[in-house]
Amino acid sequence: MKLSFSFIVPVYNRPAEIRELLQSLCELDYGKAFEVVIVEDGSTISSEEVVQQYAGMLKISYFKKPNSGPGDSRNYGMARAAGNYFLILDSDVLLPPHYLTEVEKELQQDFAHCFGGPDAAHEGFSDLQKAINYTMTSFFTTGGIRGGKKMLGKFEPRSFNMGLSKEAFLASGGFGRIHPGEDPDLALRLQKGHFSSRLFPEAFVYHKRRIDWEKFYRQVNKFGMVRPILNKWHPESAKITYWFPTLFSFGLVVAVIFAFFGWYLPMWVYVVYLLVLFFHSLVRNGSIKIAGFSIVAALVQFLGYGFGFCKSTCYLRMFNMDPEERFPKLFFKHAQ
Repeated sequence: MKLSFSFIVPVYNRPAEIRELLQSLCELDYGKAFEVVIVEDGSTISSEEVVQQYAGMLKISYFKKPNSGPGDSRNYGMARAAGNYFLILDSDVLLPPHYLTEVEKELQQDFAHCFGGPDAAHEGFSDLQKAINYTMTSFFTTGGIRGGKKMLGKFEPRSFNMGLSKEAFLASGGFGRIHPGEDPDLALRLQKGHFSSRLFPEAFVYHKRRIDWEKFYRQVNKFGMVRPILNKWHPESAKITYWFPTLFSFGLVVAVIFAFFGWYLPMWVYVVYLLVLFFHSLVRNGSIKIAGFSIVAALVQFLGYGFGFCKSTCYLRMFNMDPEERFPKLFFKHAQ
């Protein structure tokens, strides 16, 4: 199969990010032609001027459409792309120079209709971005599900760094209307359709995550609410590990109550765990400040995801409610 690549990038009100991403695309060491498809998803702050500045350096297609969410915007772009293999990125990523060379090498060695790559923290990122990157990728917090080299079970790519063959896109119909969660939903549907999916460990991106603590909590809380919906749609994907953040969160509440009455042993278990995170982050990032932020980020991640997962599970399992009726903000209604 002769590969031709199209990068698919939805953007919403972030022209500065698109500029940085396009610049990193210009600096790839890949010697062959590729296409970049930018889909403006109903933005009020346009990226068109930025895209035009790079039109002479890259082969770029630029489309505008009403807001219908990142999943539908990716489908929109793939339906209009010229390539036969789509490389799906979020607008807040930067590519290392070897990215596309590594992708082509992996596909030629062992072709996969769908792949995912890890995310890393660039040295120029803020301390908060590095701490959040640590908690989202560390084995001690997520078990490496977002790109660890040692994986258990089938890998579910994430759409900030994901590849999809044109054949798999046409067969699956692409991403659904749920958000977040559209990427694992697509990966699970592809597995049912017997399309291969795997991790490309060296095809990483630098994922900026322009968020603060409040936005990070809302993000992981939505991740938690989405997972029971995916479990309902794809029962074979349900795992006991998805309950860990909820158990962690309620255990922490119980430990605090016990400590208030003078029994400190449960709290010491949490203290030891957080110290492990602190020193592991310190070794990885070489910064006491980032290590301290990593503890806060881990707590925000566990509490946000854990309570979101518990809330969604109660409504869907105990009250047998329809996901879209109970959580309408997790679904985009106006798909193209």
